Amino acid sequence: MRRFFLLLAVLLAGLGPALAEGPTDKRLSEGQVLRGQFLQERHLQGFANPLRSEGRFVLAPGHGLIWQTEKPFAITTVITAAGLAQEVNGNQTLKLEASKLPFLNQLYDMLSGALTGDWAKLEAGFTVTRSGDDQHWQVALKPRKADDPGMPFQALDVTGSAFIDEILLTKPDGDFDKLAFHDQAISDQPLSEAEAAAFATTGP
Repeated sequence: MRRFFLLLAVLLAGLGPALAEGPTDKRLSEGQVLRGQFLQERHLQGFANPLRSEGRFVLAPGHGLIWQTEKPFAITTVITAAGLAQEVNGNQTLKLEASKLPFLNQLYDMLSGALTGDWAKLEAGFTVTRSGDDQHWQVALKPRKADDPGMPFQALDVTGSAFIDEILLTKPDGDFDKLAFHDQAISDQPLSEAEAAAFATTGP
C-alpha cells in the first residue's frame, strides 16, 4: 500500500502553480490533460541507497490519474473517483473500490475543490504554507489531524515553477519519498483511446 499512498500525493501535480496562487491560466482545469515523466526515489530505513523507479503519468481532472512505471518493472496504476486498479505486464493484479478506501474519497474531494478554486476543502484537512513567487515557489502541507491513523504522511513539501518540479513526502516512520517531474505539458486535446480505456478499468 505504500505505492498507493504515494500516488495519492501525485494528484497534487494537477494543482501546479494554483497551490502557490500562481497565474490562473496555468491552472489545470476540467477538459485539460497534464502529461509528463517522473523519477521516484524511496528512502527507507535500513537501506543505504534509495529505491529508484521512473516512468510517465497522465492526470485529467474529472477522470483521474494514470501512473505508468517503466523501470525497473512495467507497472500501471490507475486512480479515479471509482477506485484503484493496477496492471503488471498487461495483467490486472489489483482492483479496489473507492468505498473501501475512505482516504481516497477524502483526498479526491479536497483536490477537486482546489482545482475549481474551492480552497476551503483542501485547507480543512491541511495547513497550507506558501512561499516564493510565481517563478519559484514552495508549498508545505501538514495534516491538521497528525494522529489520524488513516493519514499516510506526516508532511508534504512541494516545489515548482511553471509546473510542480518536486514533491517530498515524509512518512510517520521516518521514511520519505522524493518525486521529480520533467517534460510536462498541458493539452486541451481529448484523452487517447488507450488513456480512456485505462481510466475505465477502475469501474464496475
